[in-house]
Amino acid sequence: MGLKVLKEGKVERLKRSVGYSNARGNKMKLWMVRATTVVLLWTCLVQLMALGESWGPRVLKGWPSHDSVISGAALDVKLLPVVPVRELPPKRVYKNNGYLLISCNGGLNQMRSAICDMVAIARYLNVTLIVPELDKTSFWADPSEFEDIFDVDHFITSLRDEVRILKQLPIRLKQKVESGILHTMPPVSWSDISYYHNQILPLIQRYKVLHLNRTDARLANSGQPVDLQKLRCRVNFSALRFTSQIEELGRRVVNLLRKNGPFLVLHLRYEMDMLAFSGCTQGCNDEEVEELTRMRYAYPWWKEKIINSDLKRKDGLCPLTPEETALALRALDIDPGIQIYIAAGEIYGGERRMATLASAYPKLVRKETLLGPDDLKFFQNHSSQMAALDYLVSLESDIFVPTYDGNMAKVVEGHRRYLGFKKTILLDRKLLVELIDKYTTNSMSWDEFSSAVKEAHANRMGNPIKRLIIPDRPKEEDYFYANPEECLQQQPSENEPVNIIR
Repeated sequence: MGLKVLKEGKVERLKRSVGYSNARGNKMKLWMVRATTVVLLWTCLVQLMALGESWGPRVLKGWPSHDSVISGAALDVKLLPVVPVRELPPKRVYKNNGYLLISCNGGLNQMRSAICDMVAIARYLNVTLIVPELDKTSFWADPSEFEDIFDVDHFITSLRDEVRILKQLPIRLKQKVESGILHTMPPVSWSDISYYHNQILPLIQRYKVLHLNRTDARLANSGQPVDLQKLRCRVNFSALRFTSQIEELGRRVVNLLRKNGPFLVLHLRYEMDMLAFSGCTQGCNDEEVEELTRMRYAYPWWKEKIINSDLKRKDGLCPLTPEETALALRALDIDPGIQIYIAAGEIYGGERRMATLASAYPKLVRKETLLGPDDLKFFQNHSSQMAALDYLVSLESDIFVPTYDGNMAKVVEGHRRYLGFKKTILLDRKLLVELIDKYTTNSMSWDEFSSAVKEAHANRMGNPIKRLIIPDRPKEEDYFYANPEECLQQQPSENEPVNIIR
Protein backbone atom coordinates (compact mmCIF):
# COMPACT_ATOMS: atom_id res chain seq x y z
CA MET A 1 0.00 0.00 0.00
CA GLY A 2 2.80 2.34 0.90
CA LEU A 3 4.57 1.43 -2.30
CA LYS A 4 1.46 2.18 -4.27
CA VAL A 5 1.13 5.61 -2.65
CA LEU A 6 4.80 6.30 -3.25
CA LYS A 7 4.46 5.35 -6.89
CA GLU A 8 1.39 7.54 -7.28
CA GLY A 9 3.30 10.44 -5.71
CA LYS A 10 6.16 9.98 -8.15
CA VAL A 11 3.74 9.84 -11.00
CA GLU A 12 2.11 13.12 -9.91
CA ARG A 13 5.49 14.77 -9.53
CA LEU A 14 6.47 13.45 -12.94
CA LYS A 15 3.31 14.84 -14.50
CA ARG A 16 3.92 18.22 -12.91
CA SER A 17 7.53 18.13 -14.12
CA VAL A 18 6.47 17.27 -17.66
CA GLY A 19 3.81 20.03 -17.59
CA TYR A 20 6.37 22.55 -16.43
CA SER A 21 8.78 21.36 -19.10
CA ASN A 22 6.08 21.67 -21.78
CA ALA A 23 5.14 25.14 -20.57
CA ARG A 24 8.77 26.16 -20.60
CA GLY A 25 9.09 24.74 -24.11
CA ASN A 26 6.01 26.66 -25.27
CA LYS A 27 7.38 29.91 -23.88
CA MET A 28 10.66 29.27 -25.67
CA LYS A 29 8.80 28.64 -28.96
CA LEU A 30 6.77 31.88 -28.51
CA TRP A 31 9.95 33.84 -27.86
CA MET A 32 11.57 32.37 -30.96
CA VAL A 33 8.54 33.26 -33.11
CA ARG A 34 8.58 36.81 -31.82
CA ALA A 35 12.30 37.17 -32.40
CA THR A 36 11.99 35.79 -35.93
CA THR A 37 9.10 38.17 -36.68
CA VAL A 38 11.08 41.17 -35.49
CA VAL A 39 14.05 40.19 -37.65
CA LEU A 40 11.82 39.72 -40.71
CA LEU A 41 10.05 43.07 -40.17
CA TRP A 42 13.37 44.85 -39.72
CA THR A 43 14.69 43.25 -42.91
CA CYS A 44 11.58 44.33 -44.84
CA LEU A 45 11.89 47.86 -43.52
CA VAL A 46 15.53 48.09 -44.60
CA GLN A 47 14.61 46.77 -48.07
CA LEU A 48 11.74 49.23 -48.41
CA MET A 49 13.99 52.14 -47.43
CA ALA A 50 16.52 51.09 -50.02
CA LEU A 51 13.82 50.70 -52.65
CA GLY A 52 12.33 54.07 -51.69
CA GLU A 53 15.65 55.78 -52.45
CA SER A 54 15.49 54.58 -56.02
CA TRP A 55 11.85 55.19 -57.04
CA GLY A 56 10.28 57.02 -54.11
CA PRO A 57 11.30 60.58 -55.14
CA ARG A 58 10.06 59.99 -58.68
CA VAL A 59 6.65 58.84 -57.45
CA LEU A 60 6.35 61.81 -55.13
CA LYS A 61 7.27 64.22 -57.90
CA GLY A 62 5.01 62.52 -60.42
CA TRP A 63 7.88 61.29 -62.65
CA PRO A 64 7.32 58.06 -64.66
CA SER A 65 9.31 55.00 -63.54
CA HIS A 66 10.30 52.77 -66.48
CA ASP A 67 12.58 50.33 -64.60
CA SER A 68 10.27 49.47 -61.70
CA VAL A 69 8.34 46.42 -62.87
CA ILE A 70 6.37 44.00 -60.76
CA SER A 71 5.20 40.71 -62.33
CA GLY A 72 5.80 42.16 -65.76
CA ALA A 73 3.46 45.14 -65.13
CA ALA A 74 4.62 48.72 -64.63
CA LEU A 75 4.33 50.01 -61.09
CA ASP A 76 1.32 52.31 -60.90
CA VAL A 77 1.29 54.45 -57.78
CA LYS A 78 -1.51 56.98 -57.41
CA LEU A 79 -1.31 59.54 -54.63
CA LEU A 80 -4.48 61.13 -53.37
CA PRO A 81 -4.38 64.94 -53.38
CA VAL A 82 -3.51 66.37 -50.01
CA VAL A 83 -6.24 68.72 -48.82
CA PRO A 84 -4.71 71.32 -46.52
CA VAL A 85 -6.36 71.66 -43.16
CA ARG A 86 -7.96 75.07 -43.01
CA GLU A 87 -6.87 77.01 -39.96
CA LEU A 88 -9.60 79.27 -38.67
CA PRO A 89 -8.72 82.56 -37.03
CA PRO A 90 -9.30 82.57 -33.27
CA LYS A 91 -12.66 83.88 -32.14
CA ARG A 92 -12.68 87.45 -30.91
CA VAL A 93 -14.12 87.58 -27.42
CA TYR A 94 -16.03 90.73 -26.56
CA LYS A 95 -19.03 91.90 -24.57
CA ASN A 96 -21.94 91.73 -27.01
CA ASN A 97 -23.89 95.00 -27.08
CA GLY A 98 -26.78 93.56 -29.09
CA TYR A 99 -27.75 92.30 -32.53
CA LEU A 100 -27.73 94.05 -35.89
CA LEU A 101 -30.07 93.10 -38.74
CA ILE A 102 -29.42 94.67 -42.13
CA SER A 103 -31.40 94.76 -45.37
CA CYS A 104 -29.39 95.66 -48.45
CA ASN A 105 -30.80 97.50 -51.45
CA GLY A 106 -29.87 97.73 -55.11
CA GLY A 107 -27.87 95.47 -57.40
CA LEU A 108 -25.12 93.02 -56.51
CA ASN A 109 -22.24 95.46 -56.15
CA GLN A 110 -24.31 98.10 -54.39
CA MET A 111 -25.21 95.43 -51.84
CA ARG A 112 -21.63 94.14 -51.74
CA SER A 113 -20.17 97.45 -50.63
CA ALA A 114 -23.00 97.91 -48.11
CA ILE A 115 -22.19 94.53 -46.54
CA CYS A 116 -18.55 95.56 -46.18
CA ASP A 117 -19.61 98.77 -44.45
CA MET A 118 -22.00 97.01 -42.08
CA VAL A 119 -19.44 94.39 -41.04
CA ALA A 120 -17.01 97.17 -40.17
CA ILE A 121 -19.71 99.03 -38.22
CA ALA A 122 -20.73 95.87 -36.33
CA ARG A 123 -17.08 95.30 -35.39
CA TYR A 124 -16.65 98.80 -34.01
CA LEU A 125 -19.91 98.71 -32.09
CA ASN A 126 -19.14 95.28 -30.57
CA VAL A 127 -22.44 93.81 -31.72
CA THR A 128 -23.43 90.51 -33.32
CA LEU A 129 -24.24 90.73 -37.02
CA ILE A 130 -26.90 88.53 -38.59
CA VAL A 131 -26.18 87.35 -42.15
CA PRO A 132 -27.43 90.19 -44.41
CA GLU A 133 -30.75 90.09 -46.23
CA LEU A 134 -30.45 90.85 -49.94
CA ASP A 135 -32.77 93.06 -51.97
CA LYS A 136 -35.59 91.16 -53.66
CA THR A 137 -37.86 94.10 -54.53
CA SER A 138 -35.63 96.20 -56.79
CA PHE A 139 -36.03 96.48 -60.56
CA TRP A 140 -34.35 93.08 -61.07
CA ALA A 141 -36.61 91.25 -58.57
CA ASP A 142 -33.89 88.68 -57.87
CA PRO A 143 -35.07 86.13 -55.26
CA SER A 144 -31.50 85.08 -54.37
CA GLU A 145 -30.56 84.75 -50.71
CA PHE A 146 -27.10 85.58 -49.37
CA GLU A 147 -26.05 81.92 -49.46
CA ASP A 148 -27.14 81.63 -53.11
CA ILE A 149 -24.44 84.11 -54.12
CA PHE A 150 -21.80 84.07 -51.39
CA ASP A 151 -20.11 81.27 -49.47
CA VAL A 152 -21.90 81.96 -46.19
CA ASP A 153 -19.81 79.62 -44.02
CA HIS A 154 -16.59 81.17 -45.29
CA PHE A 155 -18.04 84.63 -44.67
CA ILE A 156 -18.79 83.76 -41.04
CA THR A 157 -15.63 81.85 -40.15
CA SER A 158 -13.13 84.06 -41.97
CA LEU A 159 -14.24 87.08 -39.94
CA ARG A 160 -14.63 85.42 -36.55
CA ASP A 161 -11.56 87.16 -35.19
CA GLU A 162 -13.26 90.50 -35.85
CA VAL A 163 -16.99 90.10 -35.36
CA ARG A 164 -19.50 87.44 -34.39
CA ILE A 165 -21.82 86.63 -37.30
CA LEU A 166 -24.85 84.36 -37.00
CA LYS A 167 -27.16 82.95 -39.66
CA GLN A 168 -30.19 83.90 -37.61
CA LEU A 169 -31.15 85.50 -34.31
CA PRO A 170 -31.30 83.43 -31.11
CA ILE A 171 -34.74 81.82 -30.83
CA ARG A 172 -36.12 84.16 -28.15
CA LEU A 173 -35.18 87.30 -30.08
CA LYS A 174 -36.28 85.74 -33.36
CA GLN A 175 -39.77 85.12 -31.97
CA LYS A 176 -39.90 88.70 -30.73
CA VAL A 177 -38.98 90.05 -34.17
CA GLU A 178 -41.46 87.74 -35.91
CA SER A 179 -44.21 89.10 -33.68
CA GLY A 180 -43.50 92.56 -35.09
CA ILE A 181 -41.49 94.02 -32.22
CA LEU A 182 -38.55 95.52 -34.10
CA HIS A 183 -37.03 98.98 -34.42
CA THR A 184 -36.22 99.70 -38.09
CA MET A 185 -34.48 102.71 -39.62
CA PRO A 186 -32.13 103.79 -42.42
CA PRO A 187 -28.83 105.23 -41.17
CA VAL A 188 -27.77 108.68 -42.36
CA SER A 189 -25.81 108.58 -45.63
CA TRP A 190 -22.04 109.13 -45.69
CA SER A 191 -21.74 109.12 -41.88
CA ASP A 192 -18.45 108.53 -40.11
CA ILE A 193 -17.97 105.96 -37.38
CA SER A 194 -18.68 108.50 -34.60
CA TYR A 195 -22.30 108.74 -35.81
CA TYR A 196 -22.71 105.00 -35.26
CA HIS A 197 -21.10 105.17 -31.81
CA ASN A 198 -23.16 108.14 -30.70
CA GLN A 199 -26.51 107.54 -32.43
CA ILE A 200 -26.82 103.88 -33.43
CA LEU A 201 -25.13 102.06 -30.52
CA PRO A 202 -27.51 103.48 -27.86
CA LEU A 203 -30.46 102.24 -29.94
CA ILE A 204 -28.99 98.75 -30.15
CA GLN A 205 -28.39 98.68 -26.40
CA ARG A 206 -31.95 99.86 -25.80
CA TYR A 207 -33.78 97.53 -28.19
CA LYS A 208 -31.26 94.63 -28.17
CA VAL A 209 -32.03 94.15 -31.88
CA LEU A 210 -31.83 96.95 -34.45
CA HIS A 211 -32.77 96.64 -38.11
CA LEU A 212 -30.97 98.95 -40.56
CA ASN A 213 -32.44 99.18 -44.06
CA ARG A 214 -31.28 100.96 -47.22
CA THR A 215 -27.70 100.37 -46.19
CA ASP A 216 -25.95 101.60 -49.36
CA ALA A 217 -23.50 104.51 -49.03
CA ARG A 218 -24.02 104.85 -45.27
CA LEU A 219 -20.36 104.99 -44.23
CA ALA A 220 -18.09 107.87 -45.24
CA ASN A 221 -15.45 107.26 -47.90
CA SER A 222 -12.59 109.01 -46.18
CA GLY A 223 -11.42 110.23 -42.78
CA GLN A 224 -12.12 106.90 -41.06
CA PRO A 225 -9.65 104.96 -38.85
CA VAL A 226 -7.15 103.04 -40.96
CA ASP A 227 -8.01 99.71 -39.33
CA LEU A 228 -11.68 100.28 -40.17
CA GLN A 229 -10.77 100.97 -43.78
CA LYS A 230 -8.65 97.83 -43.93
CA LEU A 231 -11.47 95.77 -42.48
CA ARG A 232 -13.78 97.03 -45.25
CA CYS A 233 -11.18 95.77 -47.73
CA ARG A 234 -10.78 92.44 -45.98
CA VAL A 235 -14.50 91.79 -46.20
CA ASN A 236 -14.62 92.85 -49.85
CA PHE A 237 -11.53 91.07 -51.13
CA SER A 238 -11.47 87.99 -48.90
CA ALA A 239 -14.62 87.26 -46.89
CA LEU A 240 -17.16 87.85 -49.67
CA ARG A 241 -16.26 84.80 -51.73
CA PHE A 242 -18.81 83.60 -54.27
CA THR A 243 -20.33 80.13 -54.02
CA SER A 244 -18.34 77.22 -55.45
CA GLN A 245 -20.84 76.89 -58.32
CA ILE A 246 -20.34 80.52 -59.40
CA GLU A 247 -16.57 80.34 -58.89
CA GLU A 248 -16.29 77.18 -60.98
CA LEU A 249 -18.36 78.60 -63.82
CA GLY A 250 -16.28 81.79 -63.75
CA ARG A 251 -13.10 79.74 -64.10
CA ARG A 252 -14.59 77.89 -67.05
CA VAL A 253 -15.43 81.13 -68.86
CA VAL A 254 -11.95 82.56 -68.22
CA ASN A 255 -10.28 79.34 -69.42
CA LEU A 256 -12.37 79.36 -72.60
CA LEU A 257 -11.33 82.95 -73.28
CA ARG A 258 -7.67 82.34 -72.45
CA LYS A 259 -7.48 79.53 -75.01
CA ASN A 260 -7.92 82.17 -77.71
CA GLY A 261 -5.48 84.72 -76.31
CA PRO A 262 -5.90 87.96 -74.36
CA PHE A 263 -9.35 89.41 -73.79
CA LEU A 264 -10.96 92.69 -72.85
CA VAL A 265 -14.07 92.94 -70.69
CA LEU A 266 -16.43 95.70 -71.75
CA HIS A 267 -18.96 96.65 -69.12
CA LEU A 268 -21.41 98.07 -71.63
CA ARG A 269 -24.02 99.65 -69.38
CA TYR A 270 -26.57 100.15 -72.14
CA GLU A 271 -29.49 98.23 -70.74
CA MET A 272 -33.11 99.31 -70.63
CA ASP A 273 -33.23 100.04 -66.90
CA MET A 274 -30.09 102.18 -67.04
CA LEU A 275 -31.39 104.26 -69.93
CA ALA A 276 -34.83 104.69 -68.37
CA PHE A 277 -33.33 105.71 -65.03
CA SER A 278 -30.78 108.13 -66.49
CA GLY A 279 -33.07 109.48 -69.22
CA CYS A 280 -30.29 109.05 -71.77
CA THR A 281 -31.79 108.34 -75.19
CA GLN A 282 -28.95 109.11 -77.62
CA GLY A 283 -29.48 107.05 -80.79
CA CYS A 284 -32.94 105.80 -79.75
CA ASN A 285 -35.95 106.17 -82.06
CA ASP A 286 -39.19 107.88 -80.99
CA GLU A 287 -40.86 104.63 -80.00
CA GLU A 288 -37.91 103.67 -77.76
CA VAL A 289 -37.84 107.13 -76.17
CA GLU A 290 -41.52 106.77 -75.25
CA GLU A 291 -40.96 103.28 -73.85
CA LEU A 292 -38.07 104.44 -71.67
CA THR A 293 -40.07 107.43 -70.41
CA ARG A 294 -43.02 105.22 -69.43
CA MET A 295 -40.68 102.95 -67.54
CA ARG A 296 -39.12 105.86 -65.65
CA TYR A 297 -42.55 107.05 -64.48
CA ALA A 298 -43.52 103.51 -63.48
CA TYR A 299 -40.96 103.45 -60.67
CA PRO A 300 -41.85 106.08 -58.03
CA TRP A 301 -38.48 105.79 -56.26
CA TRP A 302 -36.77 107.06 -59.44
CA LYS A 303 -37.27 110.67 -58.44
CA GLU A 304 -36.00 112.42 -61.58
CA LYS A 305 -38.74 112.28 -64.22
CA ILE A 306 -38.21 115.15 -66.69
CA ILE A 307 -34.75 114.80 -68.19
CA ASN A 308 -32.96 116.62 -71.00
CA SER A 309 -30.99 113.79 -72.60
CA ASP A 310 -28.74 115.99 -74.76
CA LEU A 311 -27.73 118.20 -71.85
CA LYS A 312 -27.09 115.24 -69.59
CA ARG A 313 -24.93 113.60 -72.24
CA LYS A 314 -22.80 116.73 -72.70
CA ASP A 315 -22.23 116.80 -68.93
CA GLY A 316 -20.82 113.28 -69.14
CA LEU A 317 -23.70 111.80 -67.12
CA CYS A 318 -24.85 109.24 -69.70
CA PRO A 319 -23.42 105.80 -70.38
CA LEU A 320 -21.62 105.70 -73.71
CA THR A 321 -23.65 104.21 -76.53
CA PRO A 322 -22.29 101.11 -78.34
CA GLU A 323 -21.44 103.37 -81.30
CA GLU A 324 -19.55 105.86 -79.12
CA THR A 325 -17.77 102.99 -77.39
CA ALA A 326 -16.55 101.60 -80.72
CA LEU A 327 -15.04 104.97 -81.64
CA ALA A 328 -13.34 105.30 -78.24
CA LEU A 329 -11.76 101.84 -78.40
CA ARG A 330 -10.53 102.41 -81.96
CA ALA A 331 -9.06 105.78 -80.99
CA LEU A 332 -7.17 104.09 -78.14
CA ASP A 333 -5.69 101.61 -80.65
CA ILE A 334 -7.34 98.57 -79.08
CA ASP A 335 -6.50 95.62 -81.36
CA PRO A 336 -9.50 94.85 -83.63
CA GLY A 337 -8.68 91.14 -83.28
CA ILE A 338 -8.95 91.06 -79.48
CA GLN A 339 -11.76 89.13 -77.83
CA ILE A 340 -14.26 91.44 -76.16
CA TYR A 341 -16.43 89.91 -73.48
CA ILE A 342 -19.62 91.92 -72.98
CA ALA A 343 -20.35 92.07 -69.25
CA ALA A 344 -23.92 93.30 -69.27
CA GLY A 345 -27.54 92.32 -69.50
CA GLU A 346 -29.55 92.60 -72.69
CA ILE A 347 -28.39 95.60 -74.73
CA TYR A 348 -31.27 97.96 -75.50
CA GLY A 349 -31.92 98.03 -79.24
CA GLY A 350 -30.32 94.62 -79.74
CA GLU A 351 -28.31 93.85 -82.87
CA ARG A 352 -29.23 97.18 -84.48
CA ARG A 353 -27.37 99.09 -81.77
CA MET A 354 -24.51 96.60 -81.58
CA ALA A 355 -23.82 96.55 -85.34
CA THR A 356 -21.15 99.28 -85.32
CA LEU A 357 -19.28 97.76 -82.38
CA ALA A 358 -19.49 94.26 -83.88
CA SER A 359 -18.14 95.55 -87.20
CA ALA A 360 -15.14 97.18 -85.53
CA TYR A 361 -14.53 94.27 -83.13
CA PRO A 362 -15.91 91.05 -84.62
CA LYS A 363 -14.77 88.84 -81.72
CA LEU A 364 -17.59 89.88 -79.40
CA VAL A 365 -18.62 87.19 -76.92
CA ARG A 366 -20.98 86.88 -73.98
CA LYS A 367 -21.48 84.26 -71.31
CA GLU A 368 -24.49 83.06 -73.30
CA THR A 369 -22.28 82.37 -76.35
CA LEU A 370 -19.48 80.69 -74.37
CA LEU A 371 -21.68 78.47 -72.21
CA GLY A 372 -24.55 76.17 -73.01
CA PRO A 373 -28.14 76.57 -71.80
CA ASP A 374 -27.63 73.82 -69.21
CA ASP A 375 -24.73 75.77 -67.67
CA LEU A 376 -26.83 78.88 -67.18
CA LYS A 377 -30.22 77.38 -66.38
CA PHE A 378 -29.71 77.77 -62.64
CA PHE A 379 -28.88 81.46 -63.16
CA GLN A 380 -31.99 82.36 -65.14
CA ASN A 381 -34.03 85.13 -63.48
CA HIS A 382 -31.22 85.60 -60.96
CA SER A 383 -29.56 88.80 -62.12
CA SER A 384 -27.24 89.04 -59.13
CA GLN A 385 -25.82 85.59 -59.79
CA MET A 386 -25.31 86.54 -63.45
CA ALA A 387 -23.59 89.74 -62.30
CA ALA A 388 -21.35 87.68 -60.00
CA LEU A 389 -20.21 85.64 -63.00
CA ASP A 390 -19.43 88.82 -64.96
CA TYR A 391 -17.59 90.18 -61.92
CA LEU A 392 -15.23 87.19 -61.80
CA VAL A 393 -14.47 87.41 -65.53
CA SER A 394 -13.92 91.16 -65.24
CA LEU A 395 -11.31 90.66 -62.52
CA GLU A 396 -9.34 88.24 -64.68
CA SER A 397 -9.41 90.22 -67.94
CA ASP A 398 -6.33 91.77 -69.51
CA ILE A 399 -8.19 95.06 -69.86
CA PHE A 400 -11.39 96.23 -68.19
CA VAL A 401 -13.39 99.06 -69.77
CA PRO A 402 -16.58 100.36 -68.13
CA THR A 403 -18.75 102.73 -70.17
CA TYR A 404 -20.44 104.15 -67.07
CA ASP A 405 -19.27 104.64 -63.50
CA GLY A 406 -21.97 102.59 -61.80
CA ASN A 407 -21.49 100.37 -58.77
CA MET A 408 -20.06 97.39 -60.64
CA ALA A 409 -17.60 99.54 -62.56
CA LYS A 410 -16.38 101.17 -59.35
CA VAL A 411 -16.07 98.01 -57.28
CA VAL A 412 -14.32 96.08 -60.07
CA GLU A 413 -11.98 99.04 -60.60
CA GLY A 414 -10.99 98.99 -56.93
CA HIS A 415 -10.60 95.21 -56.86
CA ARG A 416 -8.31 95.33 -59.90
CA ARG A 417 -6.22 98.00 -58.18
CA TYR A 418 -5.96 95.69 -55.18
CA LEU A 419 -4.81 92.82 -57.45
CA GLY A 420 -1.85 94.89 -58.66
CA PHE A 421 -3.26 97.84 -60.58
CA LYS A 422 -4.47 95.74 -63.50
CA LYS A 423 -5.21 97.77 -66.61
CA THR A 424 -8.58 99.49 -66.30
CA ILE A 425 -9.44 102.17 -68.84
CA LEU A 426 -11.57 104.80 -67.14
CA LEU A 427 -13.26 106.65 -69.96
CA ASP A 428 -13.74 110.40 -69.60
CA ARG A 429 -17.27 110.53 -70.94
CA LYS A 430 -17.66 114.31 -70.87
CA LEU A 431 -14.54 114.86 -72.96
CA LEU A 432 -15.23 111.88 -75.20
CA VAL A 433 -18.69 112.99 -76.32
CA GLU A 434 -17.27 116.44 -77.09
CA LEU A 435 -14.48 114.93 -79.19
CA ILE A 436 -16.85 112.44 -80.84
CA ASP A 437 -19.25 115.22 -81.85
CA LYS A 438 -16.38 117.15 -83.40
CA TYR A 439 -15.17 114.10 -85.29
CA THR A 440 -18.61 113.02 -86.56
CA THR A 441 -19.32 116.57 -87.79
CA ASN A 442 -15.96 116.67 -89.62
CA SER A 443 -14.59 119.38 -87.33
CA MET A 444 -11.70 117.09 -86.44
CA SER A 445 -9.74 114.51 -88.44
CA TRP A 446 -9.37 110.93 -87.30
CA ASP A 447 -5.70 111.40 -86.41
CA GLU A 448 -6.54 114.51 -84.35
CA PHE A 449 -9.40 112.70 -82.67
CA SER A 450 -7.32 109.62 -81.85
CA SER A 451 -4.41 111.68 -80.51
CA ALA A 452 -6.71 113.73 -78.28
CA VAL A 453 -8.37 110.58 -76.88
CA LYS A 454 -5.02 108.92 -76.13
CA GLU A 455 -3.63 112.03 -74.45
CA ALA A 456 -6.74 112.41 -72.29
CA HIS A 457 -6.56 108.81 -71.07
CA ALA A 458 -2.82 108.40 -70.59
CA ASN A 459 -3.26 108.61 -66.81
CA ARG A 460 -6.66 106.93 -66.63
CA MET A 461 -5.52 103.30 -66.81
CA GLY A 462 -6.07 102.25 -63.20
CA ASN A 463 -2.63 103.40 -62.09
CA PRO A 464 -1.92 104.48 -58.48
CA ILE A 465 -3.53 107.80 -57.64
CA LYS A 466 -4.68 109.61 -54.53
CA ARG A 467 -8.36 109.38 -53.78
CA LEU A 468 -10.15 112.67 -54.38
CA ILE A 469 -11.47 114.14 -51.11
CA ILE A 470 -14.02 116.94 -51.06
CA PRO A 471 -14.78 118.05 -47.50
CA ASP A 472 -18.52 118.34 -46.76
CA ARG A 473 -19.39 116.94 -50.21
CA PRO A 474 -18.87 113.18 -49.88
CA LYS A 475 -21.20 112.31 -52.77
CA GLU A 476 -18.93 114.17 -55.18
CA GLU A 477 -15.61 112.75 -53.99
CA ASP A 478 -14.00 109.51 -55.14
CA TYR A 479 -15.70 106.35 -53.96
CA PHE A 480 -13.76 104.32 -51.39
CA TYR A 481 -14.33 100.99 -53.15
CA ALA A 482 -13.06 102.37 -56.48
CA ASN A 483 -9.74 103.34 -54.93
CA PRO A 484 -9.21 101.82 -51.46
CA GLU A 485 -5.72 103.27 -51.23
CA GLU A 486 -5.34 102.44 -47.51
CA CYS A 487 -5.33 98.76 -48.51
CA LEU A 488 -3.11 98.85 -51.60
CA GLN A 489 0.43 97.52 -51.66
CA GLN A 490 1.83 100.17 -53.95
CA GLN A 491 1.18 103.71 -52.81
CA PRO A 492 1.81 106.96 -54.66
CA SER A 493 4.87 108.89 -53.54
CA GLU A 494 4.47 110.87 -50.33
CA ASN A 495 5.77 113.89 -52.23
CA GLU A 496 2.90 113.65 -54.69
CA PRO A 497 0.39 116.42 -54.07
CA VAL A 498 -2.87 115.21 -52.53
CA ASN A 499 -5.85 115.82 -54.80
CA ILE A 500 -8.16 117.79 -52.49
CA ILE A 501 -10.71 120.46 -53.39
CA ARG A 502 -11.51 122.84 -50.58
